[in-house]
Amino acid sequence: MTTNGHSHTNGTGVVRPLTPGIYAPIPTFFLPDSEDLDIPSFEAHVTRVGLAGVGILVCGSMGEAPHLSHEERVILIKAARRALDKAGLHHAPIVAGTGTHSLRETLHLTRAAAQAGADYSIVICSGYFAGAIANDKQALKAFWSEVAAKSPIPVIIYNYPAACGGIDLDSDTIEELAQENPNLCGVKLTCGNVGKLTRIAATVSVPSFDKSYPRQNSNAPFLVLGGYTDFIVPSAFARAHGAITGLANVAPHACARLHELSQAAVSDLTLLPAAQALQDVIARADRTMALASISGTKATLERLYGYGGLPRKPLPPFPKEKADILWAHPNVVELVRVERELSGKIASK
Repeated sequence: MTTNGHSHTNGTGVVRPLTPGIYAPIPTFFLPDSEDLDIPSFEAHVTRVGLAGVGILVCGSMGEAPHLSHEERVILIKAARRALDKAGLHHAPIVAGTGTHSLRETLHLTRAAAQAGADYSIVICSGYFAGAIANDKQALKAFWSEVAAKSPIPVIIYNYPAACGGIDLDSDTIEELAQENPNLCGVKLTCGNVGKLTRIAATVSVPSFDKSYPRQNSNAPFLVLGGYTDFIVPSAFARAHGAITGLANVAPHACARLHELSQAAVSDLTLLPAAQALQDVIARADRTMALASISGTKATLERLYGYGGLPRKPLPPFPKEKADILWAHPNVVELVRVERELSGKIASK
């Protein structure tokens, strides 16, 4: 398949556009004794999140990507595609995390992910040698530029300082990467820097950008995505495009609704109070859940849906007493109430 004269190969031959919205980094579930992949729980969760209108990202930080082998990542991509297709979500794209310790291995995994059915990749720079490259702008630009140039699928920049030795791309670097690399299709800002998000959107979210710097794949515009859901309303007004957020695993309907309301409020300010009210609930819950990290998210999913389980070692499990406190936390209680209301489990008031 060719798009704008360039090859685009996702292993399936189906075009699945990358669209603004909320994407959930799906946890990887493990069997309790062996730590082998729990594929039935994974497929059930992909289906649940996808049917709520939330995009699917596999093998990201929430998915414990550093704990997965290349073979396991391929298995998960295939399982996600299978689950989405079975649910009738044939045109829902899959974003796969493919960042590893070296550029060479990252490219190898990106190609394997594309062949397995991933439509887009999201790539973080390894922090193992952060001391040597964190302040080397040219080295960092060269990394993402080569990945983008050689990847068979469009690539999202993953900026997450806490997971890569403090490497934190500034807005100038990200804008330059977007301008110079037509196969880059977005950035995830888990740095949580709203000013940075605003500056990047001011460059890439205006019509002149597409005219001057067209994407290699016309179905993959450059999206500016937050890494949390606590600033969806302000990011919408800054012309950003949504978020990739762990909270969407716990409350997919609520997160999707917040994005929808926020985008609509940009052109109809009468919707802003409703967007702000939902943002208040989600912002409080987002921080509470983020502090509980991966194991806390899994413990909460266990309470909600009957699956979740433990992270792979050396990540510690979430103690039962902490899980009880988290489940009873007012911010989580309110989020669950709103999620159930929006998903139709209780009568809407």
